[in-house]
Amino acid sequence: MGRKVMKKRAGSDGNHSSEKFGGKMNKTGKFSKSFQQRKATPVMQTSFVRKQVDPETTKYFTEIANAIEGTEMDFEERSVICGNALEEARGKEVELATDYIISHTLQALLEGTSVEHLCGFLRNCAKSFSQIAMDRSGSHVVETALKALAMHLQDTDNHILIEETLTTICKMIVVNPVDIMCNCYGSHVLRSLLCLCRGVPLDSSEFHSTKSSSMLAERLNSRVSQRGDNNVGNLQQRFPELLQFLASEMLNSGRKDMAVLRVNQYSSLVLQTSLKLLAGQEQLLLHSIPIILGCSTENAIQGNLIENTAVQKLLSLMEKTAFSHLMEVILEVAPGILYDELFVKVFSNSLFLLSSHHCGNFVVQALISHARTQDQMELIWVDLGAKFKDLLEMGRSGVVASLVAACERLHSYENKCCQALAAAICALDESPRCIVPRVLFLDNYFFSEDKSNWNWPDGVKMHVVGSLILQSIFRFPCEFIQSYITSITSLEDSQVLEASKDPSGSRVIEAFLSSNASSKQKRKLVVKLRGHFGELSVHSSGSFTVEKCFNAANASLREAIVSELVPLQKDLSKTRQGPYLLRKLDVEGFAKRPDQWKLRQTSKQSALKEFYDAFGPPEIKLSENKSFLADANRKSQPDKMKEMRKEIDSSLSNVAPNYGNPFLAHQGSNVKSKKSGLKRPRGKAGLARDAMGGGGDLRNKKKKKYN
Repeated sequence: MGRKVMKKRAGSDGNHSSEKFGGKMNKTGKFSKSFQQRKATPVMQTSFVRKQVDPETTKYFTEIANAIEGTEMDFEERSVICGNALEEARGKEVELATDYIISHTLQALLEGTSVEHLCGFLRNCAKSFSQIAMDRSGSHVVETALKALAMHLQDTDNHILIEETLTTICKMIVVNPVDIMCNCYGSHVLRSLLCLCRGVPLDSSEFHSTKSSSMLAERLNSRVSQRGDNNVGNLQQRFPELLQFLASEMLNSGRKDMAVLRVNQYSSLVLQTSLKLLAGQEQLLLHSIPIILGCSTENAIQGNLIENTAVQKLLSLMEKTAFSHLMEVILEVAPGILYDELFVKVFSNSLFLLSSHHCGNFVVQALISHARTQDQMELIWVDLGAKFKDLLEMGRSGVVASLVAACERLHSYENKCCQALAAAICALDESPRCIVPRVLFLDNYFFSEDKSNWNWPDGVKMHVVGSLILQSIFRFPCEFIQSYITSITSLEDSQVLEASKDPSGSRVIEAFLSSNASSKQKRKLVVKLRGHFGELSVHSSGSFTVEKCFNAANASLREAIVSELVPLQKDLSKTRQGPYLLRKLDVEGFAKRPDQWKLRQTSKQSALKEFYDAFGPPEIKLSENKSFLADANRKSQPDKMKEMRKEIDSSLSNVAPNYGNPFLAHQGSNVKSKKSGLKRPRGKAGLARDAMGGGGDLRNKKKKKYN
């Protein structure tokens, strides 16, 4: 029946292609009653008893395994053998896929067969797809089949056949999706199926884990954190109507069991993946999210999406691990009208209470990170602006970090934010010199028994979230962060060196050197590292700091930096960032002809100044006592300055021959260097654990493991 429908679809008008699922989709994203009536009486999954594979079949697949694994053969021969073996599996798919040993053979067959045999196998499994997907061995078989389908999608001639196959499977799943959604193996299969329909990699960590590096970057940086605007929204959708069908009908079928689905760790992950993949499709999200939240969708047209009776229940649900993760995604993808309603009805006046909870504080972080207007920031500030010290003492530094980043992103409450953080860290009668050290060792300071006698601890790793807070602070306008500048420039030489070697501390040093602080203030810090630039240059974290120091330095300091790197050229060439650093600073040129190196530096500085005076923004002038490289990236116009620097580098590459060899010519190669593997290594897992909760995702410490 499914195949006949699909054949009819192939010649139909694309505007009515949604009819292939047995009904039309209305404006709310819900399919019409024709399909609902067909599945009005769901077939509940019975307990699955694994059948024994008969000896003759076992022997056959053992021989097949030896044939395809023990000998070399060309692709066509292998495809024929795999296809014939899958034909022999007809009618026995469940028994074979759930057999621990034979399932491995089936995986090899599915990877090597043609798309016709692959789709045939999946269609034969359709009625028992849920049973196979919920089995420990069977789940690997169907995931292998889905990955093989994704590979065959590279040939556009296969799209219709693959869509027919996936449609057959999806129709069987949505009859009763609750069991497979709540199963640890079935949940992963469903997420892979959703990803396949959307056209994203099936093993993408962004859709299979509770935290993604991109989400963390959006939360704690100044990037606009809208899921619809990211790379996922720009991907080619493989089967958009099938994705909408599967996502919508799973919700409609599971509506009665939603109280269970939204708090179960496995079904929560399916719902999270579904919402992420539907990002940007406002009508579908306006229909889906209220269902997940336990609200009626009848009032959607009137704009009353969140019922008042559901508010208190939602607040208590945010203390559940699975639902708190789900709520984070909801806030991330929610259309503006729904986000505003959630903000006002659910979160207003409850932010500090939620922040106090080990699960709820992550939801607050998501809410703050996706705030869109200064009016929303005002409401957030009313609840949390005076609570910085309380939050830090409770270990909720992630909430503070999100709030600082949001103030910087929306240019709202920047001055008050800096003052509030300083007041939480440093008493009125204390010197501001203590601010940066205490933020760098945030937990160490706040959990110490004698705070009044706290000193810089030796050999202690610097706090990830504290580092992120300071990085955001140093992106604020210079007039708001004078106490932080005083503090960081007052660090002892040994402390600056230790910070430069620490993965978190070095980023704070670099953030300061890229800030709006004056060149004189930056050089005050750079001087403290004199005599240690060679040591830092071969260090995995310090090499980036050396480059920032060079950019911020004057002529004499630059000469001192490069002179310390000359004896280490051989060692630097063996490190990851070393070759780039050698080219950028022209260490070899300095070693051979120091006088010409100085001339090239002077000429470059002069050319940059002339270019800047001619084409730079009128509101920012380059004074004689400031290094252009130190002050080029002014925060007031970051995007314009980046474009200008590209134009400058391009212009200077044309005048390089006038200065003899080299140094300016190297500027043209910087782009290659940056693209070829000079990205700074970051520990994603560590960032995910530390960045958002001030020492780990406490929701998951007891028993939770999603994948």
